Amino acid sequence: MPLSKYVTAAQGHPADMPRIDRYILSQLLTLFGFFALVLVSVYWINRAVSLFDDLLSDGQTALVVLEFTALTLPLVISVVLPVAAFAATAYGTNRMAGESELVAMQAAGLSPWRLARPVLVFGVFVGLMVAVLVHGLVPMARARLADRQAELAQDATERFLRPGSFQYPADGITLFIRDIASDGRLLDLFIEDARDPANQVIYTSEEALVVRAETGPVLILLRGLSQNLRQTGDRQSLAVTRFAEFSYDVGAMLSGGTRKGRDLRDYGTLQLLNPDAALLAATGATAPDARREAHERIAQPLLSPVAAMIGFATLLIGGYSRFGVWRQVLWAILGLILVQFLTNAAANQAGRDPSLWPLLYVPAAVGAVMCAALLWIAGRPRRLRQGGAPA
Repeated sequence: MPLSKYVTAAQGHPADMPRIDRYILSQLLTLFGFFALVLVSVYWINRAVSLFDDLLSDGQTALVVLEFTALTLPLVISVVLPVAAFAATAYGTNRMAGESELVAMQAAGLSPWRLARPVLVFGVFVGLMVAVLVHGLVPMARARLADRQAELAQDATERFLRPGSFQYPADGITLFIRDIASDGRLLDLFIEDARDPANQVIYTSEEALVVRAETGPVLILLRGLSQNLRQTGDRQSLAVTRFAEFSYDVGAMLSGGTRKGRDLRDYGTLQLLNPDAALLAATGATAPDARREAHERIAQPLLSPVAAMIGFATLLIGGYSRFGVWRQVLWAILGLILVQFLTNAAANQAGRDPSLWPLLYVPAAVGAVMCAALLWIAGRPRRLRQGGAPA
């Protein structure tokens, strides 16, 4: 049904006005699907290329690369959807203004507030999609990605555990294993850690076991000896220690000394709102940090309706012009940049001081006030003309 018939029906029968809502909503959803597909594809391919190079350089197969890129997709979509909503709303409103559809709707008696209703519904719909992603799919994908990275680290470690030859898994590290028993025990292990010339350590043990920890693979040395050679100025000292059991972080050895635990972003929102001791121990974070991460997730979907409304309300200010509304489009982009700047600033402040987590909701509130002010300005000229008509 053409728009002109929608407008005629709305003028004669106010009950038929939801048809205009459905028309605007269908236009926005169609454009949103297009922009979301394009932006997600570009953003995802960008990330996939860097991930592709890293994994292939580590000797991983194409299936592993495909799995890792697929696990990054939910995060990419959650970041792109608000931008796609803004682009769809701005482009759709610009097209309706260029084809005089907005003029026809306003001539039928629809105020900017009334025209904004389907746009708000569209923004809430996108916000619900973002909420499903950030509260469900993204943490699940990140947790799975962390597990797969730990498995790959374990595989990388096992490649260096070959008996009968000296191995050099990292600069300054020498590893030798005489033999590997049928049950997986490493026999007669030798490790020289000379990464720090002023503090060199040699570990020897009769047996060793490889176990998987939260931070990666760990060697458990059994019945061994450590020799620590320290140099302070011109003096050298040697400390010899015998041990029955000693743990050596081989994962940190292979990664150059970096040691990472689980990330807060790998856990569900409810767990972060009420963090337990196990979560805090695994991540090394504090309870306020966990709650800040949860509130950041809760605030993120609120930006979707704000982005959609900014793209719509800003373009209503200029009214109809045969030259288009590109000036208003630029103002809309600047408004979105302002909201994003406030979002980044609030995240930085809350990151420094987790007790400031209420700041995370300020960008959405500022954006909502901005949209309300724009709609008020868009409706004000009409009321002024109506008020001055009798004179």
